[in-house]
Amino acid sequence: MKTEEPATRTFVLHPILPDWKQSSRPPEARLEEAVGLAEALADLEIVASAAELVRQPRPATLFGTGKLDDLKDVVKENEVELVIVDGTLTPVQQRNLETALKAKVLDRTGLILEIFGERAGTAEGVLQVEHAHLSYQKSRLVRSWTHLERQRGGLGFVGGPGETQIEADRRMIDERLVRIERKLDKVVRTRTLHRQKRKKAPLPIVALVGYTNAGKSTLFNRITGSDVMAKDMLFATLDPTMRSVDLPNGRQGIFSDTVGFISDLPTQLIAAFRATLEEVLEADLIVHVRDVVNEETEAQAADVVTVLRELGVPDQMLNDAIEVYNKMDLLDADARQAWENEAARRPGAICVSAQSGQGIEALLDLIAETLAAAETLARIDLPLSDGAALAWLYQAADVRDAEAGDGTMSVTVSISDADAQRFSKRFGYALQDA
Repeated sequence: MKTEEPATRTFVLHPILPDWKQSSRPPEARLEEAVGLAEALADLEIVASAAELVRQPRPATLFGTGKLDDLKDVVKENEVELVIVDGTLTPVQQRNLETALKAKVLDRTGLILEIFGERAGTAEGVLQVEHAHLSYQKSRLVRSWTHLERQRGGLGFVGGPGETQIEADRRMIDERLVRIERKLDKVVRTRTLHRQKRKKAPLPIVALVGYTNAGKSTLFNRITGSDVMAKDMLFATLDPTMRSVDLPNGRQGIFSDTVGFISDLPTQLIAAFRATLEEVLEADLIVHVRDVVNEETEAQAADVVTVLRELGVPDQMLNDAIEVYNKMDLLDADARQAWENEAARRPGAICVSAQSGQGIEALLDLIAETLAAAETLARIDLPLSDGAALAWLYQAADVRDAEAGDGTMSVTVSISDADAQRFSKRFGYALQDA
């Protein structure tokens, strides 16, 4: 009978660096999020956590001698096997801390990579995570481990001085990265083809974005009737999912659930998941889901906008985004009223509970109205024989009037610029202002 491995005893440590006052979040909130990240890994047991002030970061160990002695005591007293440092460590700092603390050390980037590695569910996701992991490992191959300093022999009289283990490891990582990049290029081409195919189908795309654990997947399931994994944990969703939805005005839209964002998201992950996150760039409308129960909701919202800008999302699209104040069912009456007042003051903001269903119908109305507001009235004269073009318009646009004449059908529609261009390109008819 197979016995379960005991959970790894873990100490989560947030270093408070000299510039911490410039951050939008207090150290306590940073530590709480770091603990949440660690808890997202199934085989870790958090036995201790602390936020420690680092007045003068040391190049060798980050922490000073006195603080390091204190950390040794915590590790020894709690029988800690893994120390998670919620920040970026250099390879030298990581190695020296492991030696001093006699425990495995992982920094924030390494932790997030571990979570993504555990959660990746599709072939694409596995490739993206492996690419990010190898890029991270490659940066660690700077005298990180003693075995990397060994010399390999040359090839007899043919070879030169031989290559060090570190050079061999780096070469193997480079070769593996090239192979993965080739496969990911195919993924990008496939996604591009899928996007082009969707453009031919006259359906607007609505992308749900938000900080990790804001409730995007729960909202997506509520709107689409899907069963995407939705749990109260960080990074429950990695792989994007798309479903078509009937909107209240009789039109249809494609809703896309995306990976959650987080502050200080490792650059390796942004690069690796670019093909996935670029789905947001192709969207007609962004719906920004916020967890208003979280005290850091404003800072989280700012982090989401920062990542979207890094991806190249235009400011106009961000300004037109709908803000969803989620988890209203978890607030007390006063807090709920305050957020409802805030939503009333801000155009394009709405209060909902994805869990209970409160406000979902109003949200769908708002989405339909926002998509329709980007449309203009146009008139198209079609031959009566071209039923395909007429059917396309009925699906893509809001047909206001259709009048049959002598062998033609004069149609007045409310249609977006993008759909008007798609229509003209596909069927060859010119649209005129109505």
